[in-house]
Amino acid sequence: MTQEAQIIGKVEYREGDGQPIEIRPGPIEVETTLTDATLSWVDGDTHGSTAIPIGDFQRYVARGTIELKHETV
Repeated sequence: MTQEAQIIGKVEYREGDGQPIEIRPGPIEVETTLTDATLSWVDGDTHGSTAIPIGDFQRYVARGTIELKHETV
């Protein structure tokens, strides 16, 4: 299921064992499975994408740092 969402607070991810990387506020697309959520965004000429554990995604939504919009197909 793909959803449109908006980052409106601090949302971070890690690449491997590296330092946390913050995703800038703005629109994203979210694809969820039972185990993870893939976040995709555009920042100027750069396209970004990362997968985070579904529990982390649900915490961001509960805290209000990710705001879900309507469902898309």
